[in-house]
Amino acid sequence: MNWVVNPFDEYAVEAALRMCEVVTGGKGKRFGEVVVLSIGPKKDATKEIRSCLAMGADRAIHVVAEDAALDSFVVANIVKKIYEEEQPDLLLMGKQTVDGDSNQAAQMVAGYLGLPQACFAATLESFPDKKELVVGREVDGGMEVKKVQLPAVVSVDLRVVAPTAVKNNQSEEGYEYGDGPRYASLKGIMKAKKKKIDVKELGDLGVSTDLRVKHTTFAPPPERGGGIIVKSVDELLDKLQNEAKVL
Repeated sequence: MNWVVNPFDEYAVEAALRMCEVVTGGKGKRFGEVVVLSIGPKKDATKEIRSCLAMGADRAIHVVAEDAALDSFVVANIVKKIYEEEQPDLLLMGKQTVDGDSNQAAQMVAGYLGLPQACFAATLESFPDKKELVVGREVDGGMEVKKVQLPAVVSVDLRVVAPTAVKNNQSEEGYEYGDGPRYASLKGIMKAKKKKIDVKELGDLGVSTDLRVKHTTFAPPPERGGGIIVKSVDELLDKLQNEAKVL
């Protein structure tokens, strides 16, 4: 089985690359730097880091930690520590992982750092002065637009990789990307082998590693029994109330 980058984190990498590209005449020129942070086992995470570097990220930081030693609290403290060391203009994160699905880390990081935050970003618009970011979020009533001062923490949703979802007001007017994250080119894959990965051990960061969430057991749901046929609505209501206890 091949491990792949968490999709929402891959979308965050793609959004970061788009924000740092000036595209004119169909050709892109980079400005700024995209740094990838991964927290995970040494062997398993390295391949995914190289995938992000092959997409175009400039360098990476790998905090080595086993999955069993991580929860949202620990992850948020790690990200906070790395942010304080790197001092980026913007921290982009996937809205959630596809295993835990807890959707907590980005919000916790913003709280710990005291930074503005916008979650579930579907669109991003930045400006050359790097002072603010306009974030579009899909909500039940339509689209909600927020303006946050930089630096800020933003978590992205799946629509952030639509062709015109990210604008930096430096590329040519009307330019559209392909739909979805970019594929790594052969040239990008070869370059990725030479890009720097700064490896750090979790124990050396000086952050709290006390787990707030612990998984004790996993069990499948009970097997469903066979269905029954009722003769009347009254009988159905009686069974729902007195047997199934759902009414």
